[in-house]
Amino acid sequence: MRLSLRVLTLAATAAAALPGALGGPLAYALCQTGCNTGVVACYAAAGFTFGTVPIVGAPAAIMGCNALLGTCVLVFLSYPVQLLCVPLTVRG
Repeated sequence: MRLSLRVLTLAATAAAALPGALGGPLAYALCQTGCNTGVVACYAAAGFTFGTVPIVGAPAAIMGCNALLGTCVLVFLSYPVQLLCVPLTVRG
């Protein structure tokens, strides 16, 4: 059975709202995979392969993809999403 993005978003939001909710390694991996999947798709749409373009002299589309990746990671580090996406070993 395939879950919709709406159901997954609702579940993640509800879990983040719980007091003391902490993400584990699997949650962290899912968050990182989501960001990386997005940037790989962005690079592919621009006609490049992620990880093969040097930052110096990169086309504007690639710089946009990199900004997308940075923004995605920052969203996952923001509260309350960080409760799900930051591994337990990083929290202090």
